Amino acid sequence: MTAQQTDQQRQAERDEVLQKAQRAKDVAPTIAVLPTPAKDAVLLAAAEALAERAGEILQANARDIEEGRANGLAESVLDRLALDEERIDGIAGGLRQVAGLQDPVGEVLTGRTLPNGIQMKKVRVPLGVMGMVYEARPNVTVDAFGLALKSGNVALLRGSKTARHSNEALVAVLQDVLAGNDLPREAVQLLPCESHDSVQDLITARGLVDVVIPRGSARLINAVVTGAIVPTIETGTGNCHFYIDASADLDKAIAMLLNGKTRRVSVCNSTETVLIDAHLSETDKHTIIATLQEAGVVVHGDVDKHAAFGATVEPATEEDFAEEYLSMDIASAIVDGVDGATTHIARYSSGHTDAIAAQDADALRRFAAAVDSAAVVLNASTAFTDGEQYGMGAEIGISTQKLHARGPMALPELTTTKWILEGNGQVR
Repeated sequence: MTAQQTDQQRQAERDEVLQKAQRAKDVAPTIAVLPTPAKDAVLLAAAEALAERAGEILQANARDIEEGRANGLAESVLDRLALDEERIDGIAGGLRQVAGLQDPVGEVLTGRTLPNGIQMKKVRVPLGVMGMVYEARPNVTVDAFGLALKSGNVALLRGSKTARHSNEALVAVLQDVLAGNDLPREAVQLLPCESHDSVQDLITARGLVDVVIPRGSARLINAVVTGAIVPTIETGTGNCHFYIDASADLDKAIAMLLNGKTRRVSVCNSTETVLIDAHLSETDKHTIIATLQEAGVVVHGDVDKHAAFGATVEPATEEDFAEEYLSMDIASAIVDGVDGATTHIARYSSGHTDAIAAQDADALRRFAAAVDSAAVVLNASTAFTDGEQYGMGAEIGISTQKLHARGPMALPELTTTKWILEGNGQVR
């Protein structure tokens, strides 16, 4: 391909992004004022359509899986990418759940009457055009559409090249449902994904796009947040910790640890580090490590410290403690009680979810107060940090930032507010 052809292709891609963004901006006022029954009808119809057209969706997904394997994608990525009838049923179920949730648009948050008689109220309103940048998770395509529509927003989706065929099939179904309900197909659109340039076009489309939400690897999120001139809501990676205190019920603690680590390794709420209280007996420490290894988990840690209680582990690097594995691997550290655990978490956690197993009330209280993460879990698995588990329906992501939204983001987090003042001729 010549330089001229490359430039022409680049310009065509940019034009497509901006044209779709403009169409999204044009239809946003229509979607913003849709009554709740109309939005719910579309969501329920979309759930039915996904089930009815599962065959074509799975066929498209099979192409992505085949191409992904040929390109050497990791098994954890292929797991996130893969769809089957059960997963499609789950995606459709998420839409039904969103349809059953309270519509946040128009909710009055506060209000009062001024001394001069002006009545004022603060109400929830849609954000507008919601850009979404995400990796190989076709379910996010539908989740983003459902949550955007219910909260009165328009979805502008930039999925990954690895899920291109799946995303195209899913968006085709959703657009057909919109058209069948006399609504603009542009309420959900898929952006080109051949190069990273389309991401840059989206996150710099100031005036057309109201917010961009990245969801995926730390590299993707950082690229969006640092390169955007459009407002962003940062969703974080999940370097999640599980601390086992000396006071813990060991059997329950191990069950929670295994659930967090092995239930599904490719998700952001998977446990990536186990912190073991140094005050546990050598037998209990050995049992924790041995049980993980018997479950097929590769444990990484300080070789000498683990050998002291008879455990053999892979040597850990700084990266082992700082990054997500998204695989059947876990980092292990021996810490000095709650203070040691919270110090380790403060250094390495991504601020997503950190958990403790303990029966001592003071240990639980101190852990909850000291850990500064979006979710702090006491005596339960890290796997519960999930919008559906929180009763929110599908989630748009887990926010680890501290402004606007934190934790699982669903309907209320996809709105902003405005003040409405009503007078009868007052002047200042």
